[in-house]
This record gives sequence, C-alpha cells and structure tokens, in this order.
Amino acid sequence: MSLETTFERHSLPLEFPFTIARGTQTEAEVVTVRIEDEDGRVGVGGAGPSSHYGETPATVEAVLPDLLAVVEDVDDPHNLALIERRMRETVERNPAARTAVSIACHDLAAKRLDVPLYQYWGLDPDDTLETSYTIGLDDTERMREKTETALERGYDRLKVKLGTDRDIEIVETIRSVAPDVSLFVDANEAWTPREAVSKIDRLAAFDLEFVEQPVPAENHEGLRFVYERSTLPIAADESCVTLEDIPRIANRCDIANLKLMKCGGLREAKRMIHTARAHDLEVMCGCMTESNASIAAACHLAPLLDYADLDGSLLLAEDPYDGVSMSAGRIDLAGLDRPGTGAVRE
Repeated sequence: MSLETTFERHSLPLEFPFTIARGTQTEAEVVTVRIEDEDGRVGVGGAGPSSHYGETPATVEAVLPDLLAVVEDVDDPHNLALIERRMRETVERNPAARTAVSIACHDLAAKRLDVPLYQYWGLDPDDTLETSYTIGLDDTERMREKTETALERGYDRLKVKLGTDRDIEIVETIRSVAPDVSLFVDANEAWTPREAVSKIDRLAAFDLEFVEQPVPAENHEGLRFVYERSTLPIAADESCVTLEDIPRIANRCDIANLKLMKCGGLREAKRMIHTARAHDLEVMCGCMTESNASIAAACHLAPLLDYADLDGSLLLAEDPYDGVSMSAGRIDLAGLDRPGTGAVRE
C-alpha cells in the first residue's frame, strides 16, 4: 500500500457573528487533511483549532507534516491503534491536529470496506438524536430574532450562550418566542460559584434541561459547590478536556461534554464516552465552529450519546464540504448513502 497525504487551510465565514463570554468570532479557520490510497480512495478529516486550548491554524499546519509522516510510515489506515500511539509520541499536545488525521484515517478505513463509519463501529444508525442549535450572545432583541430564525428552520433544541448582566432577561425573552423547545444554557466559565447558584435558581423557572460550564475550569471546588447546590443538572465542558478529566469531574457534574478538538481523535472520544458511563455520567458531544470535514465524523458518535451539540457547520455561511444530513437538527445516519464519515467536497 502507498498512502499520499496533503492538507489545506480554509477561512470560512459564519452566517452571523458568534459571541460567547470570551469573545466574538466572524469566521472559522480550519485545516483539512486528505489521505489517498493506491486505488484513489480519499479519507478526509478536519481540524477546528481553538486558541483557548493553545492551538491555532498555524500550529496545526506546523505539526501536520510530522503527523502525516506517521501515517505514511505505518501505511495502513486500518491500523488505527498504532497510528494513534505514534502520533502521540510524535506530537504530545495539538489535539485538533491529531483529530484531523484520526478522522481522515477512519474515513479512509471505512471507505476501503465500503461501509459508513457507524457500521464500521457496529452502531445502530436509527439510535440517533437531534443536535442543538446555538444562539450566540448579542443584544437581547437580536437574540430574539436569531431564535425566531432557528424556529423557522425547524430547530427545536436550542443552546443559549450566557455570561452577561442580562442573563435572566435573555432566557426570559427566548422562552417568550420559543415556549416549547428543549433549551439549555452555557455560561462558558463566566460566573462565580455563588453567582452561578443564584442565577441557576432563577433560571430553573424557564424549564431548562441543564446548565453548561457555569464556573472557570480551573475552579474544581467551585464546580463541586455549584453541582451540590444547583436546582438544574450541570454539564462540564472546559473542565472536561481529556480522558484523565473524567474521574475528576465525576462528583462535580451530571454531564460530560467531550469534543473531538479537545481530546485528540475518534478513538479517544469513544474511550471518554465509555469512561463517563462507568462514572454514571451522561454524555454530550460538542464542537467548535467547524467544517463538515470534522462534524460529519462526530455525527457517527450519536448512537453513543445522550446529547449532541454538533451545530458547528450549521453556523457557517458556506462550507466546502457536505456531511451527514442534519435537516431541522436531526442527525440522519440511516439516510447516509456513501461510505466513511460522509464528508465530501461540494
């Protein structure tokens, strides 16, 4: 076998400026990996790096030649365990870069067997769920308008970004136009522990599913303080980066939120899911603002999840890749009519 590897960078505009408690984003900088075998099959994977976790498109591009050299040296996309181990030995951190290669290898391995990735993993495509759609921070009236647009597009699971002095007003406004949707909120580490408990007490009146990352990730005891006093379930995101974090958050939250770009690859994501289950945690898979080159792969984890927050590609104004259908938010694995992850260049 002879594998050829390449990568390219894309700047993808977002449909709307996307604001969270840490700042505003108007475009997604992503890097796409391609691995081609001797028969012309191409595995595709994407990196959506986050500076919050120490990665940028430039750092991804800097380490990809070494990571792809591992793939070329192993020369077998099915030998995923060896590729993963060798990549970790070569580049210790840079999880988004390793994830892009992991996805491309999985995509190619499934394509060589002419099966979709969920079947390669032995999962039931009908055991799926809906992704949430995120309403980013903005002035309250603009958030109302974004919510109305989401409802018009058929989304009935919404995630609302908080972390302002208008948090209660924001949720009250969104509930007034979306009284029947499933709704949860994400503070992105913006609250103090006591502030979080107070706000959650008030937010509980709006029938929320849960509250994501109320306090800074490094404040482990603060997270425990909130968890023990909260009237709503708590999800850990920034506090849940790698497999080693699962035992640390197990008595501090109800839901572990993993992301491919945080954990370093699909095999690691599956290990995190099973470890979270062993610690009696529910599991959500989230994302950054990403292309379908990576979101499509995350969709195949849906049968293993309790919640999906995989709207990264839905927030883009344009995406060079098509992926798994998510019409009105439903992740339609059973409707996928091509092998691999389903990511294809449009």
